[in-house]
Amino acid sequence: MLWLKAFHVVFVVTWFAGLFYLPRLFVYHALTEDPPGRARFVVMERRLYLLMSLGALCTVVLGAALVLRAPGYLTQGWLRTKLLLVAALVGYHFWCYRLVLEFRAGQVRHSQRWYRLFNEVPGLLLIAIVVLAVVKP
Repeated sequence: MLWLKAFHVVFVVTWFAGLFYLPRLFVYHALTEDPPGRARFVVMERRLYLLMSLGALCTVVLGAALVLRAPGYLTQGWLRTKLLLVAALVGYHFWCYRLVLEFRAGQVRHSQRWYRLFNEVPGLLLIAIVVLAVVKP
């Protein structure tokens, strides 16, 4: 069980590294006007999304394995709330993919300020998820 937890945490860190950095790339991409610079960001965003998706997949699989090893936790409100927040995080992850596709198509639909605010969402979710997992209120 401890090995599962350890690797779950490793992949959570991997996933969040991407969730913090990809929206920051969106900010810089939105500010870039030269075609070679934009092309460079398209490549960086695609590669980062692939790596963070691997982290997300491993996080979810190992998290599910942890729940299956201790199904009694599902009766506790803190875990149900945490899983709801993780589902929101998965939704955010897919929203990032939609933005990657928009940038790849040359569409910058939002201001750099919007992307900066968008970048704050995973930090807020991280705080809530960690508090639920550690404090178990």
